[in-house]
Amino acid sequence: MTNPKKDSGHEEVLSILQTSKNHLEYLTQNDWALIVDRAKRSCFRKGDTLIQQGKQTKTVYLLVRGTARVEAASKALVAHIAPGQVCGEMAFLENSVASATVTAEQDLEVCAIEWAALLDLFELFPHLGSRFYRSLAVNLSRRLRDQIGFKPVAAKTN
Repeated sequence: MTNPKKDSGHEEVLSILQTSKNHLEYLTQNDWALIVDRAKRSCFRKGDTLIQQGKQTKTVYLLVRGTARVEAASKALVAHIAPGQVCGEMAFLENSVASATVTAEQDLEVCAIEWAALLDLFELFPHLGSRFYRSLAVNLSRRLRDQIGFKPVAAKTN
């Protein structure tokens, strides 16, 4: 894992995280700026492990470039994640160990934010915490729907 220059492409990183498919959609521009400012930009090479199942890394990763593979214990593919998406969020939510292994499929650039830094932000900015948790809930719901093959239909209004 290497560390790119902190200030290079800051606006580009914010743009990727804010506009990518399946991003944390309820976060505001200010929320993103606060998170990225406290995150550590890091790079992983193809084949590197970001998260190991059964281990507690105490880090949430936001993918900026590249893709990663999420696998269960049996090496069964759970998901592919791409720029703008998050991993390590389930362990964060449960204050537990990782439920899957995440491996770089390509060279990756990520914003890695420690759990303690996130919790500090939520204490200082409670509405940021609400929007962050809501975004995670919606993303996890979509992932579950994708796994079971269910496509929601818009509710009818009277």
